[in-house]
Amino acid sequence: MAVTWSAVFSQIPPHFWGHLGIFFSLGLSVLGAAWGILLCGPSIMGGSVKSPRVTVKNLVSVIFCEAVGIYGLIVAVLLITASTHFTGIECPKDFDADPQKTAQYVLEVHRGYLILAAGLIVGLSNLACGVSVGAVGSACALADAQKPQLFVKILMVEIFAGVLGTSQPIACHAPQASSASSSGL
Repeated sequence: MAVTWSAVFSQIPPHFWGHLGIFFSLGLSVLGAAWGILLCGPSIMGGSVKSPRVTVKNLVSVIFCEAVGIYGLIVAVLLITASTHFTGIECPKDFDADPQKTAQYVLEVHRGYLILAAGLIVGLSNLACGVSVGAVGSACALADAQKPQLFVKILMVEIFAGVLGTSQPIACHAPQASSASSSGL
């Protein structure tokens, strides 16, 4: 007897997908923060060779990158709170035998995929945000070392790059709220 992919995926518990979303939210956000610091750190140190004042002024870039990791941590805590509603119901052998158990299992699967999607949205957007903030922070440090008048102008660009990360916790909370209200959870 051949095993199909649908049979394999139906045996994966729904809370696995939820915990995978929590991992992606936290892991990719921290990776984005680390990558951003990796991009802007050497430029800050290199720019401070020419003008030492660059070091203190451009620590804002490192702080923005660290904020990306904190956004991922906050969303991971919210997703952990949402994952406490899993009941651990197993996949029914016959979906027609007990409609109430089937409906409860479908809600579990829906919740698991929703948490996975929210975690992926936040994680991937924070990864992109960390890289963009790091790249702009690198350019800001080097431009500030050459021409100090450019610092505020490039800092504005860096703030706009950081907005990408601040909007994602709101975006991931909206599907959770709509799911909780529609399913009566």
